Amino acid sequence: MTQQLNGKRIAILATDGVEEVELTEPRKALQEVGASTEVIAPKSGQIRAWNHTDWGDSISVDRTLDQADPGEYDALLLPGGVMNPDHLRLDERAVNFVRAFFQAQKPVASICHGPWMLVEADVARGRKVTSYPSLKTDLRNAGAEWVDEQVVVDRGLVTSRKPDDLPAFIEKTIEEVAEGVHHSAPV
Repeated sequence: MTQQLNGKRIAILATDGVEEVELTEPRKALQEVGASTEVIAPKSGQIRAWNHTDWGDSISVDRTLDQADPGEYDALLLPGGVMNPDHLRLDERAVNFVRAFFQAQKPVASICHGPWMLVEADVARGRKVTSYPSLKTDLRNAGAEWVDEQVVVDRGLVTSRKPDDLPAFIEKTIEEVAEGVHHSAPV
């Protein structure tokens, strides 16, 4: 396997209730192509993942939001799960963390319910996105063009609908991280 992301650092913003496979599968794939990843959460220790219909594994937190500097990372991964972004969007530190990646025009990948963070950070406006279907109205109200597609890429932002879309989501995420900063992306 190619090491096309050697030296790239990826922040994975998550908390309790993150959909397990939406964190673990992209993380594994990013590491396999040379990236280093860190789980960033509001609290230290571990977060508890959700596995489809019940609690899943615990995932170790590498840094808290208070310890993490968006400037130290090359890209951001926002996994879904209903509870995960619903809790994170109430934390101003998490919202500011997401907004910082867009201000720096760095790649961001968000799947399923993860795009709720795009709404909360007010960075969806003028972008073509997809998500879990229940977020369609929220994203449209936030000024995004919502489409029902497996994966959508818009100026460094990768979005997908659900765990079934993970292969396409991972492929496009790796491509966008390899491309790096998207200078034409509006703030």
